[in-house]
Amino acid sequence: MSEKYDDYNFPHTHDEGASPPGHPGNLTEIQGAQVHQLRAKLESQGYTARLDTNTLLRYLRARKFDVNLAEAMYIKAEAWRKENDIWEKGRTLDDIVATWDYPEKPEIFKHYPQYYHKIDKDGRPVYIEQLGKINLTAMGKITTQERMLTNLAFEYEKVADPRLPACSRKAGKLLETCCTIMDLKGVGLTTIPSAYGYLKRASVISQDYYPERLGKLYIINAPWGFSTVWSIISGWLDPVTVQKIKVLGSSYSAALLEQIPAENLPVEFGGSCKCEGGCSLSDAGPWNEAQYQGSFFKSGANASGIKPAEAAPAPEATA
Repeated sequence: MSEKYDDYNFPHTHDEGASPPGHPGNLTEIQGAQVHQLRAKLESQGYTARLDTNTLLRYLRARKFDVNLAEAMYIKAEAWRKENDIWEKGRTLDDIVATWDYPEKPEIFKHYPQYYHKIDKDGRPVYIEQLGKINLTAMGKITTQERMLTNLAFEYEKVADPRLPACSRKAGKLLETCCTIMDLKGVGLTTIPSAYGYLKRASVISQDYYPERLGKLYIINAPWGFSTVWSIISGWLDPVTVQKIKVLGSSYSAALLEQIPAENLPVEFGGSCKCEGGCSLSDAGPWNEAQYQGSFFKSGANASGIKPAEAAPAPEATA
């Protein structure tokens, strides 16, 4: 633990033996030393934000505890937060998160629902994405790909703070990952190719800048032949990742309900939840319940290391 950076105000370690080595509360002596080594290397280069132990461990796990590779991954992510081809020069992701507004969301979600909705039986946020509905042509008439990707990054930031801290408080234990439902209903021969450019950019954001956030992934309504393709793809993936993924056809409800309480699962997926105004826009979950809210750190700083009062104002975004 680092007294300087680890000022959490929610459960921040696992019980010993409750998670594999390499996770908070279950580190080998060598892994603990690698955290200190990575932090020292980054501090020597002037980095001061996102150096808490849990964040550094995610980068280390993503790179099999190779300190040099984890360092490179962290630096690449920090550079991306400051400048890339998504938002305009002179603004950082921290600036944008402080004032982000996405009024076109209801219209966008008609063509590509992507949302967090309540929690699974382990207490983790449930993330639902309906890939088969994606229609970039229609979405392009509503907003830009850059704003869509900015909102994606904003939602990832909210996973770090406030979603996972609130879920950890409610569960009384550290939670670092999400339970994801990827619905392929409607995916056809033209769906993915037409959206490939956007999906590739979105995938880079997920893999390169927000590592180790996948807890479980249910791929539902997998089309005919997908299982054959998956058997090949899974051979290329890390076995640890493969164990987190279940590929299901149209008879998926029972499997989802084993992991997600019926009252937390939208009706269209076999649950009983019918949020007023629609589950996709409700953002229901512990992160919106007063008793579980709070900043990431006791000091009042958020996951980016910025206290709310310090967040710089940004120009109003335009569609």
